[in-house]
Amino acid sequence: MKPLNLTGRRALVTGGNRGIGAATVLALARAGASVTYTARSAGSLSSGPVGPGITGIVADATDRAATVSLLAQGFDIVVNNAGIITPIGRLDSVSIDDWDSNIQINLISAFHVTQQAIVHRPASGVTIVHLSSGAARSAMEGWSAYCAGKAGLAMLTRSVHLEFADHGVRVFGFAPGVVDTGMQGSIRASGINPVSKIPRENLAPVEVPAYGIAWLATSEADGFAGQEVDVRTPEFRAASGLESAP
Repeated sequence: MKPLNLTGRRALVTGGNRGIGAATVLALARAGASVTYTARSAGSLSSGPVGPGITGIVADATDRAATVSLLAQGFDIVVNNAGIITPIGRLDSVSIDDWDSNIQINLISAFHVTQQAIVHRPASGVTIVHLSSGAARSAMEGWSAYCAGKAGLAMLTRSVHLEFADHGVRVFGFAPGVVDTGMQGSIRASGINPVSKIPRENLAPVEVPAYGIAWLATSEADGFAGQEVDVRTPEFRAASGLESAP
């Protein structure tokens, strides 16, 4: 991984208190950005990343008033990381309320954050990264809500690029691969599809996708704008400097 320079940039990471989100906060801060991240509760905030230039706040991504207030600050970089995998189960066994909650968090809140990031973007523009997934393209047993939400998010990425690429908005969908996170632990516990059978020792460390997200915030990534980018593809790994990463 090569050094990145995001000095002077202001970044927001939703759901940045753990997993890929926390690692992304640290990667952006190491590159020189000042980073604000959100957590859903004071308890989860207390275990989040700390360091120079890092600020954690309690804010639920589905709280629309809080989203408007937060994004009014005008961030240069916005990472839509907040998301859930549940409900995990076949269509005939999951509740509509759980399905609705997944879409609210994974898609609707991401839309609202994106909308407000665009409305309040600085004069120099904004980079928006949506945490995508291979599930946006391939159905997985037991993940109907997650797959549907991520597929919608992928189309949102394309729509934002179509409407705002010429207005200072760079947007990316970023699939982080199969990463060693708490979410992956829930997937393993379910035992419901092939992803749940992947041994933990075969999972990528969170630092790999975190670096990839930070790299997307640099001008070197302009050629990938408007696309669904997968951290595992040779093209991305070569361009970003991840060739030798696990």
